[in-house]
Amino acid sequence: MTTVGKYSDEEKVLQYETFISDVLKRDLERVLKQRDEVYEKIAQYVQLKNTIESLKKLRLIRPGNILPVFNYPILEPEMRGLKTEIDIGCNFYVQAHVEDSSKIFVAVGYGFFVELTHSEALKFIAKKTNQLIAHTEVLTKDSAKIKANIRMVLEGLRELQGLPDGPETKRRDAL
Repeated sequence: MTTVGKYSDEEKVLQYETFISDVLKRDLERVLKQRDEVYEKIAQYVQLKNTIESLKKLRLIRPGNILPVFNYPILEPEMRGLKTEIDIGCNFYVQAHVEDSSKIFVAVGYGFFVELTHSEALKFIAKKTNQLIAHTEVLTKDSAKIKANIRMVLEGLRELQGLPDGPETKRRDAL
């Protein structure tokens, strides 16, 4: 029987199960979603870094350099331009011609873009990816704490219901 201020075991079990499903699992999903979004940003910055490094390799060819075999002057990429395709959303691409590829616009957050040289952009990308990696570590620790809380509540439920311990996993000795 239920008295005022006291709950029966069945009501406690229901409350714990509700707490797990409504609070803890929802929090875990939110944290994991945030972590996935941060990983996606890191991937975008790494892709930008690779693109910049490819452009820098192209810039090693300077005006006045001569191809030894053909005696043909090599033009710097800025002088001959850069042809590329730009994703305008939903995997739709348009062709673009960039006349001066010595500077690029980099998204720095909150919808702001900054025009940077390749060297400045690489420095920014290194700092930003380190910051994002640190943030993913915090989110990973948060998710581990939430998972531990879920396990603790499940263990409390098991004890409350009087269920036996789960089957122990057999571990092999290393030696």
